[in-house]
Amino acid sequence: MSRSAVFLDEMGVGPLWRLRQGAAPGAVEDMPVDAVAAEVAAPVTEVVAEAAVVEVAAPLAAAVAPVPAAAPDDTAWFDDAPPPAPARQLSDADIAALDWDGLTAAVAKCARCELCKTRKGVVMGRGDRQGVWLMLASSPSRAEEREGRALPDEQGKLLDNMLKAIDVDAGSDVYMTHLLKCRPLDEAGQERLPTDAESAACRPYFERELALLQPRTIVTLGQLAAASILPGEKPVRGKVRQLGKASVVATYHPEMLLQDETGKAKARAWGDLCLAKSTHAGS
Repeated sequence: MSRSAVFLDEMGVGPLWRLRQGAAPGAVEDMPVDAVAAEVAAPVTEVVAEAAVVEVAAPLAAAVAPVPAAAPDDTAWFDDAPPPAPARQLSDADIAALDWDGLTAAVAKCARCELCKTRKGVVMGRGDRQGVWLMLASSPSRAEEREGRALPDEQGKLLDNMLKAIDVDAGSDVYMTHLLKCRPLDEAGQERLPTDAESAACRPYFERELALLQPRTIVTLGQLAAASILPGEKPVRGKVRQLGKASVVATYHPEMLLQDETGKAKARAWGDLCLAKSTHAGS
């Protein structure tokens, strides 16, 4: 081994050296030791320098690498998604099999007619679900829709007092409801009479209430309720009619009685209630 090779081997850099560009082969062996050291140091420095550039460049490149564009909103599909399917509407047979809780739930989400699009709420019956007296109105008023209960406020107080006068406890013997559970409105937002289709769509709910309640006496409140409970039969005040096993007596709606300044309607209503009481006692 030549002296130069021994020197390089002792320095531990033998495998790393390389000739400068343009150096002739074999020139290294003829160079002095100091020159060889300088010649070897150059490529070592270059190699180290190149490594340093690579090591520094890597984190720098990572630091300045462009941030990828944000992924599209994962919920964007929601805008184009079809609306959820409406709740399945119960058939007449389904309604006829409901218990009280099921009936209340079904009325709350009913969409059997167009009234579901304009209503502010439904009005289910209230009172004693084992009561033998049924007070029946036609459809909810604005106050009833707002309160969510049949015959609230002054109307209810007047009816309670009327029943108390004939020894009927409104708190334990009476159930109050409507033939329709939604308030019919026209395009101007004013109350109107229900259509035949609306009445027919809501009738199964009333019939189920009637089947669960099984009242002995029904007092209809107002002309429309009296006419609608037995379609095709002309209602007459002062006459007892039959709906199944229940006796039906017509009288005025409490709202009308509150507006009666002459007292004539109240006197007639008292006669209606006395007729209902006597009929109930004999049934």
